[in-house]
Amino acid sequence: MEDSYWLINSDRSRVKRFSKNKQNKDQIFEYMFIYSGKIVGVLGKEPPVLATREELKIEAARDTWKKLIAQGWRRTHVVW
Repeated sequence: MEDSYWLINSDRSRVKRFSKNKQNKDQIFEYMFIYSGKIVGVLGKEPPVLATREELKIEAARDTWKKLIAQGWRRTHVVW
């Protein structure tokens, strides 16, 4: 399984990284971090500026992923 999954918006100005919280203390639920970044300059030459990080239960993170895909976001390679 990959460590993280990446999405980029249609105008290539923002990225999101979905990463499993491997240090989760909750024994019942699993959580994912969703990092949001703003692309400054040319993608690939400079890392995006980290804007936010949120922690969601796995199911909520999957719902967020599906909503972003429906809005035109696409999978991309590792950005940072």
